Amino acid sequence: MMDNKMIVEDSLRREEGGFSFLGRLPYYRGLGLSMIEDIIVSVDGEAVPREAIRFCVRGQTYTLDEMETVYDNRWNFGEQARIIALSGELAAGDHAITFAVRMRVSYLPFVPTTKDTKQLALAA
Repeated sequence: MMDNKMIVEDSLRREEGGFSFLGRLPYYRGLGLSMIEDIIVSVDGEAVPREAIRFCVRGQTYTLDEMETVYDNRWNFGEQARIIALSGELAAGDHAITFAVRMRVSYLPFVPTTKDTKQLALAA
């Protein structure tokens, strides 16, 4: 798996009501969006509530609950998706971003969760 490549360097930016960054799926085959069990985000050690996370790929934005029933869209290996956290504005400067993905893979007898943490800078 490609855990250390999940968060795209220099991708942190402001969003109305929060922040976003680019993330990659760490699974070599890509997955249908309904097979993404959960996306977990924290900033500077503070967890972002699940209901405040949005996932955007190829111009389509979904809540995590909506993704559970998306059967006609995928997150491909290496593809950069915008992960949006609507949990309040961040101050300019460096922030520790942790991004984890729990996915359902048909041939694995367990549900893998992969995680990456990086220091990203938010411009003033």
